[in-house]
Amino acid sequence: MPSKQPLPISNPPSPSLSPSLPPSTMLFNSTNLPIDEKTIEANPFLPRSLSLSSSSDESILFSRRRRFGSHNSLCAFSNRRQTFRQDVGRAASDTYLITRLTFKLLRYLGVGYRWITKFLALGCYAFLLIPGFFQVGYYYFCSSQVRRGIVYGDQPRNRLDLYLPKNCDGPKPVVAFITGGAWIIGYKAWGSLLGQQLSERDIIVACIDYRNFPQGTISDMVKDASQGISFVCKNIAEYGGDPNRIYLMGQSAGAHIAACALLEQAIKEAGEGDNISWSVSQIKAYFGLSGGYNLFNLVDHFHNRGLYRSIFLSIMEGEESLKRYSPEVMVQEPNIKTAVSLLPSIVLFHGTGDYSIPADESKKFADSLQGVGVKAEAVLYEGKTHTDLFLQDPMRGGMDDLFEDLVALIHADDSEALAKDAVALPRKRLVPEIMLKLARKVSPF
Repeated sequence: MPSKQPLPISNPPSPSLSPSLPPSTMLFNSTNLPIDEKTIEANPFLPRSLSLSSSSDESILFSRRRRFGSHNSLCAFSNRRQTFRQDVGRAASDTYLITRLTFKLLRYLGVGYRWITKFLALGCYAFLLIPGFFQVGYYYFCSSQVRRGIVYGDQPRNRLDLYLPKNCDGPKPVVAFITGGAWIIGYKAWGSLLGQQLSERDIIVACIDYRNFPQGTISDMVKDASQGISFVCKNIAEYGGDPNRIYLMGQSAGAHIAACALLEQAIKEAGEGDNISWSVSQIKAYFGLSGGYNLFNLVDHFHNRGLYRSIFLSIMEGEESLKRYSPEVMVQEPNIKTAVSLLPSIVLFHGTGDYSIPADESKKFADSLQGVGVKAEAVLYEGKTHTDLFLQDPMRGGMDDLFEDLVALIHADDSEALAKDAVALPRKRLVPEIMLKLARKVSPF
């Protein structure tokens, strides 16, 4: 169907009438509010001698007003359609970029039996969750509560998405979220389900995108994440966020990147002469979901699961950098004791059935943090896999332990919010149970 063109403003006033009407007598108003014609008739702006002389002239003038309003409405609709097309175009461009980088990565990996089976499993997994992905995708592109593609830096992929609550009564707590993706396929839209569900509980979520391998290596990823966190700290108040209640969260590889960014920032603050754009003190707590924090323990584990040693070491910039990007090891270094003391409270969530990144990663990191005086704990969920906590359980709807624990921690100091949480409606189911169970069985993660 051909697109409708905005109606032009037609029927201009005749030259004989135009000079007689000063600007103050125009019947249009700046807010485009309807004007009561009876009021105009009872209290004319002009003397009768200067008024329009016939009902046909009046109808022409009011017709112009109505058509002017229609023109504005069509322009606004056209602008919304244009914004939507731009968002879809940007998403398509990012998808193309990720696909291109994936094929570039395949040249590193080689096409072996293990990777072929994993890609097939990933395709089956995504297919089984399509009902949920469609609903989340519709929300992501069509909801007025989502601000997509906000630029926070000058590097590729330096964008973030904001998920805003409908309720605007006062500053809201904020979660700065770093998505996972094995340091290779991470993308900000992966956090849209979490963003949608937390925003329904009056929590703002900022999903921060970052360069992936081979577009960048771990130092680039940590730099991007830190710059995104800085943007959130400086600007979130403009979007209704509370700068005093900012929480940092990451999932899987994103949990590792976020932890590295947080520790690196603490080291900068404890040092001298380093320019800092945000402060660790601005982060009220750090939440790590299914993350890995000791790379020395993960090199062989990932190699056996298909992320080969050579590729993993390329991502992490060689063996010499493993210590620097292993938060569990770094916090035990005596020479950064002051920096470690600056860290906020840390809560690490993990499923005991996670075979992508073992739950021991969270347990050992929590123990190491406690050993150096940091308030930390590991919260384990019996039998939950790497994707159960982040995808299957949220798509199942109803109540799930991780989500409720997370919301309770964020709202811990807000009795009014806790009272609302107690009577909140259960989340709706997005995917039939049988498809969720099949997806769990074929998941390559």
